[in-house]
Amino acid sequence: MRGVAILAIMLHNYCHWLRGIVRENEYTWQQFKFDELWHLILNPDEQLPMHLVSFFGHYGVPVFLFLSGYGLVKKYEQGKLPEVGLWRFVRYNYLKLFRIFIVGFVAFTMLDAFTPGMHRYAWTEVVAMLGMFANLLDDPSHVVWPGPYWYFSITLQLYIFYRLVFYRWRHWGVVVGMIAFCLLWQLSYQDDVVLLERLRYNMIGGVLPFGLGLLAARTAINERPRWEQIIILLLAVALIVALSSNFQGWLWVPALIVVGTIALVKIMPEWMLTYSVWLGGISSAIFVAHPLVRKIFVRPYLYDDLYAGLLLYVVAVLLLSWLTKKLIDQLPTPKL
Repeated sequence: MRGVAILAIMLHNYCHWLRGIVRENEYTWQQFKFDELWHLILNPDEQLPMHLVSFFGHYGVPVFLFLSGYGLVKKYEQGKLPEVGLWRFVRYNYLKLFRIFIVGFVAFTMLDAFTPGMHRYAWTEVVAMLGMFANLLDDPSHVVWPGPYWYFSITLQLYIFYRLVFYRWRHWGVVVGMIAFCLLWQLSYQDDVVLLERLRYNMIGGVLPFGLGLLAARTAINERPRWEQIIILLLAVALIVALSSNFQGWLWVPALIVVGTIALVKIMPEWMLTYSVWLGGISSAIFVAHPLVRKIFVRPYLYDDLYAGLLLYVVAVLLLSWLTKKLIDQLPTPKL
């Protein structure tokens, strides 16, 4: 699942910068974006694959949030670890994320400083980025740079909330109640784009897939036959497209993305699964390295030769990520 998710994120974060490619509804929802996508589906051109990954690729993030929730339960509730206090828990998980974050952030800011379109940070924004609370600042879309690094802040928030609430009260009703509360909170800001964006940059927008990960790890789920997984995948795809057409449905799409991704992985042929597992193994390095490569290749291929630029981007990301993983592995591993 990590391999599928990181591939979607990597492609999305390149394609949605290209001119003429439809943009996504990620932090806010706008009808014209879906209408444009639907028109392109009904009247496809050679850029249709780019339109699709641009519009839907960001949903790789909910898959990672689902896996984070799933992994926390397996490690801290069902594993053999003794109970750890809040400070040790937060310190360990912050350092675990920081170990990955710092490699990409330093490399990106150095590259950004001598390439066109440099982002100028205020000192408070640098501190917030390093502290992984930049999402909490005003106008987070213009604070978090490179943009994909918002994931570190939302993940740390969810980790802390897990230790404070979900770890202590493990009844399924607590998780379901929190999911319902966060969805209703977002619904109440449908017409306030600024506040809705701030909610979705932070844990309010991530509780749905994260909570599903907690529930999945705590629930015994029977293995389903291949034909059922195919039906589940097809239904998930159809519902993802259908629900993306309105605001209320759009809020539920991350759940269907998770369900569809699970089904997809279950029916993958062995050779495809092998590549997906390999991508998943270097997914953290891909996540922090791909913004560097995008900064280099997206500008020369912004208007034409789009697939040539995309191919060069993918090849460079994979090589740089492999090297980045080697570097990350040399850094000290935090101890719980």
